[in-house]
Amino acid sequence: MPNPWDVGSARVLEQLGFRALATTSAGFAWTLGRVDNQVTRDEALDHLRSVASAVRVPVNADFEGGFAVDPQDVHANVTLAVATGVAGLSIEDSSGDGAHPLYELDLAVERIRAARRAIDDSGTGVVLTGRSEGFVIGRPDIDETIHRLRAYSEAGADCLYAPRIDQVDEVTAIVAAVAPKPVNVLINSPFMTVAQAEALGVGRISVGGTLARAAWKGWLAAATEIADEGTFTGFGELPNVEALLGGP
Repeated sequence: MPNPWDVGSARVLEQLGFRALATTSAGFAWTLGRVDNQVTRDEALDHLRSVASAVRVPVNADFEGGFAVDPQDVHANVTLAVATGVAGLSIEDSSGDGAHPLYELDLAVERIRAARRAIDDSGTGVVLTGRSEGFVIGRPDIDETIHRLRAYSEAGADCLYAPRIDQVDEVTAIVAAVAPKPVNVLINSPFMTVAQAEALGVGRISVGGTLARAAWKGWLAAATEIADEGTFTGFGELPNVEALLGGP
């Protein structure tokens, strides 16, 4: 389930045969000249609408922390998100508070329950992913992560996700801990193949902002060459983007 960052990249990924896509909050933020977590709720909703309506395959929404702290506000915002046409969305437990980077577990669970109620109230059948961000925010505690993911599963999450875990034994432990519910694994470095993830029982793979970073790597290298050397070797053997998007 690769992560496009705009409509064009979503359409091309669909053409490549991927059966589901996922948005990336970071990749989208970069298109606006901002860092991750600096996009407003309404900007995110507009982005979800644009991507979901541009492709025929299901789109999972990176809905960050639901753009709210209070569970009631999470409920309201998830209600808006499921109306955009997405097939799934995720809710994170990171708080953005440097002193307390993860929400207290009771609050985090209530936020997942609120998202579950919003989806159930909508009748859309949107898939809810519960995310625990310990390995992202500097608390790489596998036992705490598993405890949180189990709690999110019991609160109604359909899929469980702990980004930035890149050790096979930890992936295996999470898969076993929340079974039979599926686990999403982030692959943002070449530490595992699709076949290896499948063998471990992983239900879903996403790549976060890494495809967007790969695109940035290519154009940044070409632009830096022009700025520093005045040469254009980076312009060799480029893809026909017009053709990819249906042009001549």
